[in-house]
Amino acid sequence: MEYKGVWTIAEAYEGDLKAVSFELLSRGRKLADELNEELVSVLIGGKVKEERVNELIKRGADRVIIVEDQLLDRFIVETYSNVLIDLIKSKKPEIVLSAATVNGRTLMPHVAMKIHAGLTADCTELGIEEKTGNLLQTRPAIGGNILATIKSPDSRPQMATVRPKSSRPLEIDETRTGVIERVAFQKNLFDSRVKHLETIIGGEDDVNIQESDIVVSGGKGMKKSDNFKMLYDLAHMLGGVVGASRDAVDRGWAKYPQQVGLSGKTVTPNVYFAFGISGAIQHLAGMKTAETIISVNTDEDATIFQVSDFGIVGDLFEVLPLLNEKLAKEVK
Repeated sequence: MEYKGVWTIAEAYEGDLKAVSFELLSRGRKLADELNEELVSVLIGGKVKEERVNELIKRGADRVIIVEDQLLDRFIVETYSNVLIDLIKSKKPEIVLSAATVNGRTLMPHVAMKIHAGLTADCTELGIEEKTGNLLQTRPAIGGNILATIKSPDSRPQMATVRPKSSRPLEIDETRTGVIERVAFQKNLFDSRVKHLETIIGGEDDVNIQESDIVVSGGKGMKKSDNFKMLYDLAHMLGGVVGASRDAVDRGWAKYPQQVGLSGKTVTPNVYFAFGISGAIQHLAGMKTAETIISVNTDEDATIFQVSDFGIVGDLFEVLPLLNEKLAKEVK
C-alpha cells in the first residue's frame, strides 16, 4: 500500500478543540495542495462538540478521523501512541504533523521511535522538495543562530512538530465539505499501567506571551532591567504583556518565558511593539506574523524596520515615556 496524504493531529481539552488544531490545518493545507493529496485532521480524545469537529472541515481539512472514548478523555502518551500507530499502520499517511505543545512533543517521539520514522521537532517552516516530494522541515539550531532544513527520504511517514503560533488558522469557509470518519476505539490499545491523577494549572505569575493580543517587547537597547518598568507600564495600560529579545533575557532583564524568537516563543498578537530591538533573524522568526508591528530604534537601517508596519527612528527613552504619558491621560 502506497503512503499518501497529509495528516495533522488535532488537540482537545475538556470537550473543546485547542487553537493549535486549526493552526496546523493551515500548514497542512499548503502541503496537501502541493502534493495534490488529501488533508486529514486526526482527533484522539473524549467527546468533542460536533460544531467544533465540523470546523476542522471548514478550516481546511478534507477528512476528519475521530477516535473517541471516555478512556481517551485525558492525554496519556502510551495509549494515544498506540491509537495513532494503529491508524498509521492501517491508513499509511505520507506526512504526519503535530503542534510542538506538551502533548505533541511527548506523543510524536514516542510514535516515531516505535515505527522507526524520522521526526524533526519544533519546525518554523515546512515545504515540499520539488523533484522528490520529500517534506522539507526547517527548524532553529545551535541556540537559534542558524536555521537547518531537514528531510527524511528513507522512512515513511515523514513526521514533524510545528511551533505553535507560527501560522494563522485559515478563515472559516462555510462552503467547504468533507468526510467525518469515526474509528472505534479498540480497548486493547489502552495502556492500563498509566493513570491520570490530576491536572495542575500554572500560577497567576506565569507569563503566557503567546495568548496575548498585545505584546510589548524590549531588547538590548533598553540598557538595563530597571528600564523595563516603562514596558510594563505600557503593557498594563494596553491590556497586554511584556516580551523580550534573547539579548535582554540573557542579561537577566526579563525571564525566559518572555523570550520571543527561535530559541524562545513564537507570537502572533494583533499588535507587537519592539523597543530597542535591532531585528536579528532569530527574533524576527518569532514575531513577524504579528498583525501589526510597531518599532522604535535609533538606527534607521535596523532590520526590524523591514517587517514593521510603523517604524519610529528615534530614542526610545524619549518616545516611550511620551507614549506612556499620553496613554495615561487617555485611560483616566
